[in-house]
Amino acid sequence: MTTPKPLRGGEFIIRDSVHSDVFIPEEFNEDQIMVKQMCHDFVAEIGEKSHLLDAQVELMEKSGALGLLGAHIPEMYGGNPLDTNANTLIADELGKAGGSFDTTFAAHIGIGMLPILYFGTDEQKKKYLPKLCTGEMKAAYCLTEPGSGSDALAAKTRADLSPDGTQYILNGQKMWITNAGFADLFTVFAKIGGEQFTGFIVEAKTPGITLGAEEKKLGIKGSSTRQVFFENVAIPIENVLGKIGYGSQIAFNTLNIGRFKLGTMAMGGSKKCISIAVKYANERIQFGQPIASFGAIKHKLGEMASLIFALESTVYRLSDMMGKHKDEAIAGGKSFEQAMLDAAKEFASECAIVKVAGSEYLDYVIDEMLQIHGGNGYSEEYPAARAYRDARINRIYEGTNEINRLLLVDRIIKKALKGELDLVGPAWAVQKELMSMAPKSTDEGPWAAEHLAIQNFKKNMLLVAGAAVKYQMDGKHDLNNEQEVVMHIADIGIDCFIAESLLLRAEKLSSGSISHPAEVVKAITQLFISEAQARVQKHSTDALMAFATGDELVIMLKGVKRFSNYPAVNTVHARRIIADHLIAGNSYTLEF
Repeated sequence: MTTPKPLRGGEFIIRDSVHSDVFIPEEFNEDQIMVKQMCHDFVAEIGEKSHLLDAQVELMEKSGALGLLGAHIPEMYGGNPLDTNANTLIADELGKAGGSFDTTFAAHIGIGMLPILYFGTDEQKKKYLPKLCTGEMKAAYCLTEPGSGSDALAAKTRADLSPDGTQYILNGQKMWITNAGFADLFTVFAKIGGEQFTGFIVEAKTPGITLGAEEKKLGIKGSSTRQVFFENVAIPIENVLGKIGYGSQIAFNTLNIGRFKLGTMAMGGSKKCISIAVKYANERIQFGQPIASFGAIKHKLGEMASLIFALESTVYRLSDMMGKHKDEAIAGGKSFEQAMLDAAKEFASECAIVKVAGSEYLDYVIDEMLQIHGGNGYSEEYPAARAYRDARINRIYEGTNEINRLLLVDRIIKKALKGELDLVGPAWAVQKELMSMAPKSTDEGPWAAEHLAIQNFKKNMLLVAGAAVKYQMDGKHDLNNEQEVVMHIADIGIDCFIAESLLLRAEKLSSGSISHPAEVVKAITQLFISEAQARVQKHSTDALMAFATGDELVIMLKGVKRFSNYPAVNTVHARRIIADHLIAGNSYTLEF
């Protein structure tokens, strides 16, 4: 029996996976569990310091001493490299520390360090990465400007070669720069001669650099966010990062893994918040009983838990996919850092899914946590208020969620146009199926209805995306000007990948030694898929209505209805099963 090839980026739309192919968090080994415990202890130790601006430098240096800053860096550059899943676990656990320290930490290990690791010369890596691993140096990333947010290439900051050819003279302004207040090293993007968008490594003590005041932000008040001004800053030519004119490659490729880490840390935050909500619900007495006994509260807890469990299934599935891709690339002769970069680039669409879902699920969880607290949730004496403010930024930085939705679809379509992903064949098969009386699935396994539902989600995405691309090729519509349609397609894709990841985890748990009560896992799976079907059907219908017309529209809408036939689920009962399990354990009891 041959082992199937691992999924490539975007292939989840056209290929069905089996549960034996995926990694689930219940499979962590002893070393990885030790990493989890170390991070758990660290978060417990730092406590409220994580929210204090004056404590960020101390916490970064403690992180460095524990090896957390260099867990993704090769030993030759001062790191203490751990496997991909262990690095994901670090982000998951540290996500429980709170938005301020999470922002500081993530900016340093991600956009602060990775541009040098991915694109730096050997000399640059040896000079800077060891100190960044220990926390002796702290990093920041200078991309955004007053006139360039999502449109990074509209930057005005420029670099001009000095008359003697030994330096670049940097002039300009950057804003919203995380860690700016205490950073020792900046990755700065500027246009050489006003044209060639290029990256530079800039030491913070270089003359001509000044900082604005700390921004007065809605949330993450303990993180440093300042403007950075460059006035005739002389940068040695050896500090050019990567190739001249290739700054966009550095900027955009670095963000892929950052998006994945952001979504993962948001998931960790969701776990902490739901645990706080459960404890409060058990302790708050109204009408002579804990509010946890009320159905309206159980509804909230059940819904929150289903989203978290589904996202966790997705995060560790994708983490393992990227880890295997990296390991295969290294075995094929690529360097550690090039293999890391390739893996994140390959799964850019899936990383965008985790970023969008992680940030939006966290917002939902925190909103419901605050609601469960009632009036106390609006008080600064309780944790919900700060969490509410801190979480909102997640949908904006590392690329807004709107940009990530557009990117998700764009990457998949580009892979198809390059011949890296066969969307045409499967899309045509869906069109043919609409014109036939194809028999229903004969699979009678315990998860047959769920597998059919996931297949139908994918058919809906292929139906809508295929029709949209066809209309574009016919010159009837330009998808670049139909962002609403593209975002509908993206939302279908998000539910496809997450629902399938959840189902595969549930199936794997039920086929082995179950780590969670079987009825709880079943309730979560059926609840999520039932609600995902409603979303997929709506997004498919709304997208088709935006561009299809006449008989073709009628046929495709019938197709959407045909591919939306998951059996009705008693969602009230499902949420109660899930909530009762959490209430009995007085926390989020579904962690591995």
